[in-house]
This record gives sequence, structure tokens and C-alpha cells, in this order.
Amino acid sequence: MPKRVDHEERRSLIAEALIQVAGRRGLHAVGMRDVAAEAGTSLRLVQYYFQTKEKLLFHGLQHLTDRFTARVGARLAAAGPHPGPRATIEALLLASLPTDQESRTFHLLYSSYSILSVTDEALAAQPFVDNPDAAENSLTALLQQAQRAGTAAGAVDARKEAITLLAITATMGTSILVGQRTPEAAIAVLHHHLDRIFDNGRTSPHA
Repeated sequence: MPKRVDHEERRSLIAEALIQVAGRRGLHAVGMRDVAAEAGTSLRLVQYYFQTKEKLLFHGLQHLTDRFTARVGARLAAAGPHPGPRATIEALLLASLPTDQESRTFHLLYSSYSILSVTDEALAAQPFVDNPDAAENSLTALLQQAQRAGTAAGAVDARKEAITLLAITATMGTSILVGQRTPEAAIAVLHHHLDRIFDNGRTSPHA
């Protein structure tokens, strides 16, 4: 009998190949032929599953986002069964800082896609983030939860603080990538701002 082909597995393997080669060379420099070589398959097969480079990038970055979600989940699991708002916020923010190879690749490619989509109409037409405000909304809700519980300063504007924390994390991530500061220094900055927001100081173990 003919061997049954797992199409989703093949698509994932190709997406993983995109992430690996783009992480080394940069998203802008990657072509479908490069991805085929990285995956150990033919260009024709890559074109069969992803007719255009834009579709390949779209799927590859969705795959990268799924990996990031798993990374956050692992941090939350390590924080215990009931991590609380601050530990949850730390897990979300620290998971996105480029402190190891996987997170460096995530930050680099996520940033590169955003920049490319400004000038590439095909990329801009199919954004890979279904809800661009999801992280902001999640952080806002967590801060409001902490305020109701009395563990975060009630006077702060939860929405503005969420936006600030996300902006700081993105900027710190880029500064790590270019060698401006170490991961430890960037993490210290994040903890400084969290300590300012949360009344009872450091309520969870720092990563």
C-alpha cells in the first residue's frame, strides 16, 4: 500500500526550516529554494504546499507564534498551579526577551516581519497576528485583577501600564540582540517597573 502522507507534518517541517534558515540569514534574505534545501526536500514540494513566499512566511511565523505560546506555558507551569497576576505577567514578558537561541530567533523574525509588512503589500494583506491587541488586553486584565486583589497599586492606569510594559520589553529585546545590554540588565529593568506597579514588591521568583 502507498505510504500515507501527513500533510500537516510536512507543512510544519517546512515552516521549521524557514525559521531555522531565517534565524541565521535574516527573513529578508530567505527564498523558497533556501527553505527547501534546509528542509531536505525539493523546491517543487515547498511550492506545492505554499504557492508564494508570502504564504510560506505567513505559515512559518504562525508556527513560530505557536512555539512562543508553548514557551509561555512552560514558564507558567514552572511558576506553580496558581501563579497569580504578577508571575503570569513575568512569564509573558520574559518569554519574549531574547535570552537563548529560540527566543532570539523569535524576537528577530517577529520584528523583521513587522518591518517587512510596512513596505510589502502582500505581507500586510495577511497579518499573522489575528488579534494585535491580545497581549495588551491580557496584561491589562491581569493588572486589573491584581488591583482588585490589592496587590497592585490602585492608582495606576492598567491599560497604560500594560502598553508601557510591552513597549519596554520590545525595546529591551532589540537592545539585547544588538549587544547594547545583557539579558540580565534587561530583566532587571522589567523587574524595576513591575516592582513599581505591584504594592507588595517581588511576589514571585524572578527568572
